[in-house]
Amino acid sequence: MSVTPATPTPERTATPRHFLMCEPVHYTVSYEINPWMDVTRHTDAGLAVRQWRTLRDVYLDLGHTVETIDPVEGLPDMVYAANGATVVDGVVYSARFRYAERGPEGPAYQKWFADRGYVTHTASEINEGEGDLLVVGDVILAGTGFRTDQSAHEEAAGLFGREVVSLELVDPHYYHLDTALAVLSSDPADPQVAYYPPAFSDRSRELLERVFPDAIRATERDAVALGLNAVSDGKNVVVAPGAVDLAAALTERGWNPIPVDTSELLKGGGGAKCCTLEIRSAR
Repeated sequence: MSVTPATPTPERTATPRHFLMCEPVHYTVSYEINPWMDVTRHTDAGLAVRQWRTLRDVYLDLGHTVETIDPVEGLPDMVYAANGATVVDGVVYSARFRYAERGPEGPAYQKWFADRGYVTHTASEINEGEGDLLVVGDVILAGTGFRTDQSAHEEAAGLFGREVVSLELVDPHYYHLDTALAVLSSDPADPQVAYYPPAFSDRSRELLERVFPDAIRATERDAVALGLNAVSDGKNVVVAPGAVDLAAALTERGWNPIPVDTSELLKGGGGAKCCTLEIRSAR
């Protein structure tokens, strides 16, 4: 009797990353612009800072570079650094926020980059940075439906010279693409993602199934823990502790999930990825 050998677990390789973060010393929920936010719910800035520092220290322990931008009083959502810009090949595409409450964050992040010699581009179209623009291999997946206008996808394509694939979000709880889809491998030779299918329109879900047939499909339990708001270096995946199904699937496929509690920051609608803006150098 012949026995079919089990499929070997892929060997994953971590790649050092360069991140920008913002310590949440002014963190609170003083307005409501997504379903996670509730101004009547108590927030603890001290706890948010401790959770944020743990997240930062995990990155440092993994060998990544972390820089920080000074927080600005009156901008409590500035901690969600991923929304502040998109950086591809050393070029910075500034954020232009939909809601006035977050408007000043875009110029603050753009100034940080300009002061350090980066080439920056002031957005003409409404976009919320890496919240809706995720680099997967040579392609940029771009969310729309709640925060980022589809016209920004065209602007980003022209600026970065990369194909931009538009994906429509339909559930307001997953208002940014990075709350519904996680990039697990950005290697152009082996792009890999995980996503929550119900967060997308039928057409976008069909597109994801076609482009990423081997993607991890997250469960509702993963999604409501904001488990897809994860950060991967190609091997290690920082993920919300509540995303237990996702963690198991990652382990099965050769990734190393690292649970990091960002529950206090979830009150504002963000997790690990929201707090982490990747700076991609020129190729």
